[in-house]
Amino acid sequence: MLKATLRSFLAHKGRLLLSALAVLLSVAFVAGSLIFSDTVSRTFDRLFASTAADVTVSPRENLDEALPSGFTPTLPASLAERAARVPGAEAARADVDVEGITVVDRDNESVGPTTGAPTMGTDWNPTERSPVELTSGHAPEGPGQVMIDADTADSKDVEIGDPLTVIAAPGSFDVEVVGIATFTTTNPGAALVFFDTATAQTKLLGDPDAATAITVDAAEGVSDAQLKQRVAAALGADAYDFRTADEQAESDVEQLGGFLDVIKYVMLGFAGVAVLVGVFLIVNTFSMLIAQRTRELGLLRALGADRRQVRRSVLLEALLLGLVGSSLGLAGGIGLAVALIELMGLLGMNIRSADMVIGWATPVSAYAVGLGVTFVAAYLPARRAATVSPMAALSDAEIAGVGRPLKVRAAVGAVVGALGAAALVGCATSTSTSSSASLLGLGVVLTLVATVIAGPLLVRPVIRVLGGAFPALFGPVGRMSQRNALRNPRRTGATAAALMVGLALVGGMSVASASMTKSFDEQIDQTLGADFVVQNTNFVPFPREITERIRATEGVGLVVRSQLTTIAAGLPDGERVETTAAGYGERLDDVANITYAQGDTAAALAPDRMAMDRDFAREHGVRVGSTVAVEFRGGRTAELTVGALTDQESADGFGTQGGMYFGLETLERYAPGGQESAVYVNAAAGTDADELRADLERTLEPYPQVQVRDLADYKELVRDQIAVLLYLVYALLGLAIVIAVLGVVNTLALSVVERTREIGLLRAIGLSRVQLRRMIRLESVVIAVFGAVLGLALGLVWGVCTQQVLALQGMTALAIPWGTLVAVVIGSAVVGIVAALLPALRASRMNVLAAIAHD
Repeated sequence: MLKATLRSFLAHKGRLLLSALAVLLSVAFVAGSLIFSDTVSRTFDRLFASTAADVTVSPRENLDEALPSGFTPTLPASLAERAARVPGAEAARADVDVEGITVVDRDNESVGPTTGAPTMGTDWNPTERSPVELTSGHAPEGPGQVMIDADTADSKDVEIGDPLTVIAAPGSFDVEVVGIATFTTTNPGAALVFFDTATAQTKLLGDPDAATAITVDAAEGVSDAQLKQRVAAALGADAYDFRTADEQAESDVEQLGGFLDVIKYVMLGFAGVAVLVGVFLIVNTFSMLIAQRTRELGLLRALGADRRQVRRSVLLEALLLGLVGSSLGLAGGIGLAVALIELMGLLGMNIRSADMVIGWATPVSAYAVGLGVTFVAAYLPARRAATVSPMAALSDAEIAGVGRPLKVRAAVGAVVGALGAAALVGCATSTSTSSSASLLGLGVVLTLVATVIAGPLLVRPVIRVLGGAFPALFGPVGRMSQRNALRNPRRTGATAAALMVGLALVGGMSVASASMTKSFDEQIDQTLGADFVVQNTNFVPFPREITERIRATEGVGLVVRSQLTTIAAGLPDGERVETTAAGYGERLDDVANITYAQGDTAAALAPDRMAMDRDFAREHGVRVGSTVAVEFRGGRTAELTVGALTDQESADGFGTQGGMYFGLETLERYAPGGQESAVYVNAAAGTDADELRADLERTLEPYPQVQVRDLADYKELVRDQIAVLLYLVYALLGLAIVIAVLGVVNTLALSVVERTREIGLLRAIGLSRVQLRRMIRLESVVIAVFGAVLGLALGLVWGVCTQQVLALQGMTALAIPWGTLVAVVIGSAVVGIVAALLPALRASRMNVLAAIAHD
């Protein structure tokens, strides 16, 4: 049996190659994501471990910032002198590190990265642990000199002697580049601008006595833990955060972890789609191979092989396939990881491929996925193979097996589908976001499983409709192609299922994204009343200086400032909610249309007052006049009175739970140092809006980090943010289509072999090669369109239910992108044509007499 199994595997190696490709793709994404994340993690572990001081003293962070406010926590620089006097401290320094500054050249072009990484201003205070070293020029001295990192200098063509303008929170100032520093470790992708310490304090922090951290070096023989304990005792253990080098490195890694997790989970998402679609392909392949080998298996049974031996033989073939696919996939994963590392290099994060990390978990996961997928996918065909009777060896025809199994499928599919439909109905009617989302996930899984199970039952009615015009358009060839697709519903359903999964995902996400876009468009139309909004593309705050330049522009009639801040609200029901709140300037009603359930804007923006969303307030027992304990960043607290309740039905999103806001006077009293998140501008009476826009753009030329937007521009900005998610879904669709094409090619190729004698007879009675190729292409097209119709129908249901979940967060509009859905159906037909090219060509080249004599 072992020899027979190996010979069978080698005899069908060409047919199994396409299935091995599905395993390869699945394993490659798993291995590549693990290798890449392990490599980046190890690289930054080394970077942070080698650059962290023995003890770091930093301001105590009481809140996690969801959206940037421009607030930079500081502590007294004089703490460095006190820390230096601690027994066991060799040296102590006051450090300044400020993110979010903007640096522009003489052409008002930003010299910072364009990949989302920050531009950081820091003091030049080199130690043995510094990640950079001076390689050209000299260190900065005085307020007019800076040094930049070599990577930024190379990418932006900055040289020593070039003038730059630094735009920081306290204001803009001009500097000259006097030195270049080169990274001795991994460049994390940020642009670094170095100042002397005094300049960094006054120009970046606006306070000559402030610092962002105190770093302390331990004397010989003193451990980091001992020094931390002594420094904490000297400076006040409850006043600041104290970390050893290991703890600081761990904290830095945690901050980077979110970025790495996004990449890792996206990659694993691709792997999941590849695995799911690959299962259908492998099941179909083994089912067809077993059907073709009915006589062979019958002969083995007649010669004495029992059912277990036959089953083990098929499973062994599957494991051999998984072993080959996993090995190739692991190699492909290494190549994918290298490609990702190179991509990160193009984005400014320089990681060396030579430092690639392949931990023991990577090959274990790769082979577990590859072998597991093939084993699970081949198990049912293997059981079916074991039921072949010895008498089947005497039959010329394959055993169809379309009777009772389809009835069982109908019963199981109906039960699972009913449970899935009930979950989706519960999702649509639930009033709780969490329970609605849970029911949506359950409903998606159950309805997908039900559709896969019951798919063969839908083949005959749906394909009769989809291919109904084939006989009229293509004559007998069209009729035969339709009947070929109907011949084995189980096979057609399994082939179409691979494409159905990807298109269901795209259909659902397309409806959800279109609904989100329409909802935001409606909300912007309803709420935004300003002529223009000045804002950063990445929602990063900008200095107050820009607001004053806007206010001084000719033709500006009204300027309303806006800032964001992170708060923790202690509510009357005892719950503590961390969220992002906004602070607005006076005359907010002139630039925004706000609907109030109680109170008005004047009551909301009054000193020590705040506004809150009505539904959120009702949920937590808040009413107008209630007092809310609010904790701001930096540790300040206030008792604010609820002056108004809003009824906006707006999307919470971006961590703005509760829709809380207050006046800028209140915000600046308890959380000073924030920067502008947006500035709303109205034209003065008699000023043309287009002329004002041109004047504003001229005013803001020295500030490339902000843009002037009108209502249409603001909508486009929101659409672009939503489109990022849709692009990811389209990438997943591309992967699913690749594997689905492999499945259709595999099915048609095996079907051609299975119908060799039939094809020979058709050719003998007059079917031309052109007609034969057309017949196979039409069969492929109708199978692909069948998968598309099922997938899009399922995706539409998912998308509508997803919109119901979003409606609980204020996104109440439903939009169905019919153009996209029609394009997907047309694209599926093209996919069917492409997938049929090779099988059709092979069929048309058969020798007629040899085909008729084929056994």
